[in-house]
Amino acid sequence: MTSAVATSIDFSTFRAGFPVLREKTYLSICDKMILHDQVRASVDRFLDHLAHATAIRTEHEVLVTSSREKFARLMNVPAATVAAVRNVSDGVNAIAWAFDWKEGDNVVLTGDAEHPNNIYPWLRLRERGVEVRLVPAHADGGVDADALISAMTPRTRVLTAASATFAPGQRTDLAKLGEACAKHGAMLLVDGVQTAGIFAHDLIDLGVGAFATSTSKGLLGLYGYGFLYVDARWIDRLRPAYLSRAGIRALADDHSAMGGLDWNFQPDARRFEVGSFNLAGAYAADASLGLLLDLGINNIERHVLDLSTRFHEGVAAVGLTCASSGSGLRQSHILTLGQLDAGGHGFSSDPVITPISEALVAANVAHTIRRGQLRFGLHAYNNTDDIDRTLAVIREAVR
Repeated sequence: MTSAVATSIDFSTFRAGFPVLREKTYLSICDKMILHDQVRASVDRFLDHLAHATAIRTEHEVLVTSSREKFARLMNVPAATVAAVRNVSDGVNAIAWAFDWKEGDNVVLTGDAEHPNNIYPWLRLRERGVEVRLVPAHADGGVDADALISAMTPRTRVLTAASATFAPGQRTDLAKLGEACAKHGAMLLVDGVQTAGIFAHDLIDLGVGAFATSTSKGLLGLYGYGFLYVDARWIDRLRPAYLSRAGIRALADDHSAMGGLDWNFQPDARRFEVGSFNLAGAYAADASLGLLLDLGINNIERHVLDLSTRFHEGVAAVGLTCASSGSGLRQSHILTLGQLDAGGHGFSSDPVITPISEALVAANVAHTIRRGQLRFGLHAYNNTDDIDRTLAVIREAVR
């Protein structure tokens, strides 16, 4: 079932670098990453530097620069448009508070298809007189691009959406949203944490104004480190709410020196960087991004979608139906079973879901329950054996 292109890539060697895959079937990248041996070795190298005082700040920060550049390559954007941040919430808030909002301006988003961390920052803008236009989700539980576009007005400054919903796992038509935002002169801000490192994103062609992600999922890094892409056409129109030495353009590379009271923002996305970097996260991301670039993001996407199709077909053979799409633009690496919102975080009132989840736990198959749905997430390290083993457990549980 794997495509001809994907089989020419050595996914098996990549897979062999994850110790946990020798212990369990891991189908939960939509929840959190697992560590490759090379990523852990990179973090160990950082810790050794700390333990033995064998590197100074600027030597550590070479890895911040390198990880920025590798993320930019993965996203096919200039490195100058990428800032190192802590996570999605950090990136979203950085953009939300960098606009010169006027009373009556509005933000458009889908309240019931976004993670709360891409909702609360916008709700707070009501304090500034900003209207938050909450649009219902599509019937399939994903982001309804047409409805979002219809909700835009001449006062829309930002339209924000997830690249894929955390549940039920539908991908979003970012190209359609980007085109509409360009016509309205609005920014398209994307929460890309569920798809970064798994699907190919040409952010410039898509018309994305800003893209926030952490490295704690598909980028296979650590918690507390991530990236914020800001289109070059937007950077000078945004004034960060927080400012530290990292965001200042200075002639000398000395983070502790003022160098005068006159200052200017960094001319690129680094203006959004605040304080000291999560250096362990930078070491990890530099290694994990190198692995992903070696595999090739287009190859990863094809491989993952082939596995997704195999899963959908197997579930249908058991007599069940995935809530997430099995083909077309909305299909993703996230696969969900059960009724949406029949339960919550870690529990379900759907009578089919709990016994299947219990069987999966007993079989050591990593998964989650979100919004009452049984949820799986695939990455490049997964293979057909993972899918077939999981389907066998589901088949037996249904019997």
